Amino acid sequence: MDSTAIIDVITKTINTLFSNLFSSIDNNVYSALDEMVFINRDILYDNYTDKFIGMSPKSGIIFIANTLLLGFTIFYAIRYLFSVYSENQVEKPYQFIFKLLIISICINSSFFICEQVLEINFLISGSIRAIGEKILNTQINFEQLILKINQFFYIDSSLNVFSFDGIIKSFTSFGLFSLLFSYALRYIMVKLFVLITPLSMIFLLNSTTSWIFKSWIKSVLSLLVIQSIISLILLIIFSMISMDNNIFSKLIYIGAIYALIKANAYTGQIFGGIVTEVSTNIASLKYLGK
Repeated sequence: MDSTAIIDVITKTINTLFSNLFSSIDNNVYSALDEMVFINRDILYDNYTDKFIGMSPKSGIIFIANTLLLGFTIFYAIRYLFSVYSENQVEKPYQFIFKLLIISICINSSFFICEQVLEINFLISGSIRAIGEKILNTQINFEQLILKINQFFYIDSSLNVFSFDGIIKSFTSFGLFSLLFSYALRYIMVKLFVLITPLSMIFLLNSTTSWIFKSWIKSVLSLLVIQSIISLILLIIFSMISMDNNIFSKLIYIGAIYALIKANAYTGQIFGGIVTEVSTNIASLKYLGK
């Protein structure tokens, strides 16, 4: 067997391996991405989340929050009594009682509040995609995106990873695969911040601790608003993609995947809060061994 034949066999083997890898990613990743990115109130109704939060004032984290609220009230009462002798300025009783009443109502309604916020956020992102689906006559989601990508980069049901199309396909597949980790982390963080909702509201009772609540709500908003940003990016991607198999369309796909990867970081820079971007570059991986 001459060297040309050996190189041809090696090339075909590598192409087959990568085609199988990309096919596995395509068949398993993108439906999961749609579920993790476009979340709604259903994440509250798993086996334990609603029980952890508490469905009544005497259960779950709501019960702990009510106990701490009582502790804050006792602390204020003692502090107010001592202020008579120390002449330190303390919040007036009617102001404290008013805040106590509002915060108490919010704490005991925290499950309902979280449920409605998640559903409203889902409706906003869903409305953006619904507008695109009506105008473009196609579904706007990750599963449909990969179908369009494969239409461009698979020629006669085959892929050459050493070609320009193969390089772009490799970038898009691994780029979208990294999104899976980023939005899996976001999914967990949303559930975490939902769980601590009753506790975060307590810190509004005292002006010196109110910054904790502000940090919490900023983080929650940054985690939720990314859902609408992703919907807008997908809408733009599908509106710019033509069925012409040309270089421009392929480069649009590269820019689209990069925009989806960096959307989390850009949202964090604009609105503040938590960024759940997972870095996959070599420079960051070298620290894993330290």
